[in-house]
Amino acid sequence: MPFPTASPTGMNLRVRHLTHFQYDGTVLDSYNDARLCPVSDPLQRCASFELNIRPSVPVHTHHDFYLNRVDHFELHQPHDQLQVEAFSLIETRPDTRGTPPTGLTLDSLADPTVSENYFDYIVESKYVSQNVVIWREAVDILGNHVTDLWADAVKLGQQVHASFAYDPDWTHVHTSAAAALQDRRGVCQDYAHVMIALCRSHGIPARYVSGYFFNDKTGDENEASHAWMEVFLPHYGWKAWDPTHNREADTRYIKLAIGRDYDDAKPVSGRFRGSGKQSLDVIVQIRQA
Repeated sequence: MPFPTASPTGMNLRVRHLTHFQYDGTVLDSYNDARLCPVSDPLQRCASFELNIRPSVPVHTHHDFYLNRVDHFELHQPHDQLQVEAFSLIETRPDTRGTPPTGLTLDSLADPTVSENYFDYIVESKYVSQNVVIWREAVDILGNHVTDLWADAVKLGQQVHASFAYDPDWTHVHTSAAAALQDRRGVCQDYAHVMIALCRSHGIPARYVSGYFFNDKTGDENEASHAWMEVFLPHYGWKAWDPTHNREADTRYIKLAIGRDYDDAKPVSGRFRGSGKQSLDVIVQIRQA
């Protein structure tokens, strides 16, 4: 089924995101963080958000280092399962900034009038290393110099899309960019990590985005979370590119959180104390409101 086209005036979308942890033993304590509330920025507005935890516990909200909303909750009674369910209503908006500027070089990042703190997005992070293999791949695509921040980043993303095979059974959430590049297969998280690694190896500021992509499924089909990346362009801002779908992000995309890589933007994360292992089921449904 073809994807719906982006709306030139924006879209109103409802999201249900259910995370269900099942434990094969009794859990005594668990400490959890949820980054499930869509951001409100010039490209989208979160009109409503509801978070339900079962077993029911108090939720404490704060913002992390990258200004993502984090809903923290703890369970201190024995339990053998945990459900985290979020309902959101989001209005997405078209980007009115116009086309990205051309001809921006790395020198433009040093302009003293640039106030964005992009430094965390040009260095290594947990899942995005800068080894010689990644650097060689970027040089093979771009050469030794960046001549246009946006155009060159897009070239890197297009190469990732062209040379990778989408394979949900090949990788897992802890796969690094280096491992994904070696195998040249994976899922949206891997595509984003590799494109970010290639950009950073040339000094292009690049960050990870977690969220959703509306593909207009109907009925009760389970969809999935999505991941893409953004490039920083001086005096323009952050511009999103989706290497999995090989295009700019538009009004079909809903942003939840940003960070250096997946580790900073996990939709649900935590730790527990108890015997046995856990299994995880995730259900995501996105509908037009």
